Amino acid sequence: MPRRKKGPGPPSDDEAQTPNPNANPNPNPDANPNSNPDSGGPTADSSSSSSSSSKKGKYRKDKPWDTDDIEHWKIEPFRPEDNPFGLCEESSFAVLFPKYREKYLKEIWREVQKELSVHFVAAELDLAEGSMTVRTTKKTFDPYIILKARDMIKLLARCVPLQQAKKILEDDMMCDIIKIKGMVRNKEKFVKRRQRLVGPNGSTLKALELLSCCYILVQGQTVAAMGSPKGLKQENWDRFLPQFKKRNVQRKKQKEKKEKKEKSLFPPPQTPRKEDLLMESGEYFIDAAERKRRKMEELPGKQQQKTAEKRKKRAEEYVPTAENTIKKKQKRLDEKEANIQKEQRRIPDAAEVAAKVKESQREKQKKEKSQNADASSLLL
Repeated sequence: MPRRKKGPGPPSDDEAQTPNPNANPNPNPDANPNSNPDSGGPTADSSSSSSSSSKKGKYRKDKPWDTDDIEHWKIEPFRPEDNPFGLCEESSFAVLFPKYREKYLKEIWREVQKELSVHFVAAELDLAEGSMTVRTTKKTFDPYIILKARDMIKLLARCVPLQQAKKILEDDMMCDIIKIKGMVRNKEKFVKRRQRLVGPNGSTLKALELLSCCYILVQGQTVAAMGSPKGLKQENWDRFLPQFKKRNVQRKKQKEKKEKKEKSLFPPPQTPRKEDLLMESGEYFIDAAERKRRKMEELPGKQQQKTAEKRKKRAEEYVPTAENTIKKKQKRLDEKEANIQKEQRRIPDAAEVAAKVKESQREKQKKEKSQNADASSLLL
């Protein structure tokens, strides 16, 4: 006998609390606009739309375990129980350090070995070669700790103090050594831009550290950065970026490119000689006397043609055109105005003449008075 299908049971507490996004919000089938009254069910369009919506929202459900208090970037600690058998092979890394760093490393090397011995990693300092080496031991259980130890000695070589460099052994800390040497060719520009990155009294560098929650150290031709792997998408950098005003700066005019003449692949044809032309016309095989006679016969015809052309050119000058007449009239008017202005300059105004006469009379009277005064003073 065929088995009977089980009916839907009572909903659980989780199902009752979380609404189904694919459920029909309108329970009344009569109110459905896509339903067919003849057949009593939904049409083909409604069925296709419902199937497509169910496919899209299949995985778009609210997950009760995904809350805001969960840290997605958190790395779970690796314990000895996770790898009880240890590592199969020994791994080692060596890093060179500059000579001026030798004294500091010699003083703190015991502390470096102490920090790495907690994670069962051996460390060696070779002052003759100027190198630091880290290697795994038989007791090392964490396969990633050797990479962390390598980063630690790299930071120590780039002048990062031990108190800061040993933080890289933590799981939530990452580091990068950025080479800035090849970014600028000119050495003077490189020094200025590096100083701009540090800022006055290290203020710019401190602001970058506070904003990014990272430790940044500029040393020589590298920049060492340490911090958590969380992004900086939500931070605003506008207060640290320089504000420039828009200026309409004249750009240099681009030189006009001269169009290159098209050169044919084949050389130009050879120009015909005088003999070739004579051979074409058939005069080459005629006597010199006959040739001279023919030239003399052709001369008067050519002379008449040239004289006719010259006469025609001379006659064109005397033919009046609209432009020439306007130019001539304008020229005459300009000449008349210039002549009138010259005459006005020559003949002075009556008022000016009267003023000059009065001034001359006054000067004569002053001279006479001065003479009379001198004569009276002599008599006294």
